[in-house]
Amino acid sequence: MQQEKSERIETGFCELDRVLGGGIVPGSLVLFGGEPGIGKSTLLLQLSLKLAGKHEFLYVSGEESASQIKSRAARLGFSNQPVKVFIESQLERVFAAIDNTNPEIVMIDSIQTLFCSELDSAPGSVSQIRHCAASFLKIAKKKKICFLIVGHITKEGAIAGPKVLEHIVDAVLYFEGDRYQSYRIIRGVKNRFGAVGEIGIFQM
Repeated sequence: MQQEKSERIETGFCELDRVLGGGIVPGSLVLFGGEPGIGKSTLLLQLSLKLAGKHEFLYVSGEESASQIKSRAARLGFSNQPVKVFIESQLERVFAAIDNTNPEIVMIDSIQTLFCSELDSAPGSVSQIRHCAASFLKIAKKKKICFLIVGHITKEGAIAGPKVLEHIVDAVLYFEGDRYQSYRIIRGVKNRFGAVGEIGIFQM
């Protein structure tokens, strides 16, 4: 049974909401996949800045510093938005930040940078990705938190640990297009709460 649209969180981007089936479902994991530099982080930062005044949002970055994120937000035309930014790659510390801030939405950029200290494997390995994603799923369902997860595409054209991630998350959205051109397509290839095959068109 599909989630009622009224229970969803609208992103403020009608194209993205359509691909998601009406918005973000509380307690869900949404994976945004695409090549590095194609615009995943930019779109999701803009989404977090638009939603920050209405929803508690935690932006977890393992790839950029706080000053880099602030600079990118300024280029997007936002300033002094109440977005909580946490620069961290260790999973246990991310859990602690979630407990301390009680967010409604958590953005993870990217899942390949995270690691659990209890595992011997390196960040980005299949075992780390599986463990991190499964841990987020458990928290999402328990606390009704939305997780928006960035996943980078490998040279072979697949998200690292693709089958692991696609089986765990509720929705998979792919960014497509030429990174040197202004238009991007977001394509839904999996959605437990809506139709698949929808596309959204964005001008970056």
